[in-house]
Amino acid sequence: MSITIDCGTCVRAETDSCDDCVVTFITGREPDSAVIIDVAEFAALRRLGDAGLVPTLRHQSAG
Repeated sequence: MSITIDCGTCVRAETDSCDDCVVTFITGREPDSAVIIDVAEFAALRRLGDAGLVPTLRHQSAG
């Protein structure tokens, strides 16, 4: 199972929340590009965010 985070569908794209999102932090991605991670990676990122070691996921789908 995987989770697709598409910044093109995020209502927080190009806001201060986007600048502090773990996707932006880790990838330095291009605008409108998706990052695909598996469930284990998602859980690890959540734990790192909860511990304050990386920014948390700020994605919020418009749909």
